Amino acid sequence: MSASYVTEKALADSLKKLMNMKPVNKITVKMITDDCCLTRHTFYNHFKDIYDLLGWIFENEVIEDLEKYCNLFNWKKGVLMVLQYTLDNKTICLNTFRSLGREHLEIFLYKTFYNVLQGVIKDITQEMNVDEYIKEETADFFSYAISGQFLAWLNNGLKENPKDIADRIEKILDGTILRIMSKNNTA
Repeated sequence: MSASYVTEKALADSLKKLMNMKPVNKITVKMITDDCCLTRHTFYNHFKDIYDLLGWIFENEVIEDLEKYCNLFNWKKGVLMVLQYTLDNKTICLNTFRSLGREHLEIFLYKTFYNVLQGVIKDITQEMNVDEYIKEETADFFSYAISGQFLAWLNNGLKENPKDIADRIEKILDGTILRIMSKNNTA
């Protein structure tokens, strides 16, 4: 583990700790650095602002483990993993959702689901000849659809069971991407 990662992780842990007690817009860089005994200069060597650090948290705590789920047979487990992470970090995620950091959360969700769907589409089209634009357009459309389900769940306070959300997404997607790819197969 690099020294840079250790420092970034310390800053992230401090932000998460503080976000469990107060809204992100009430947290300052000084509060974060005081909590982890680092300097403001160190903070700014790694992040441009608190929202950049927030984005780093989402990227590093979920994305790394998600790689193995970016395929046709495991995508639902990946969606469940993101849902479970959100539930396990409910206060922080809702805090982000209800703040100026919401944009970082939305971008993170979109990129996460886009990567998963790209893997699914890659698996589906192994024996097909489908234009890359169609693949990207499909991944883009369904990434926004899944993100919308996710944001609605956040908006309702995470009350619904994550498995129910994943099941609903599966029901909607079941066969849909395959149909789109088959319809656009030029082979």
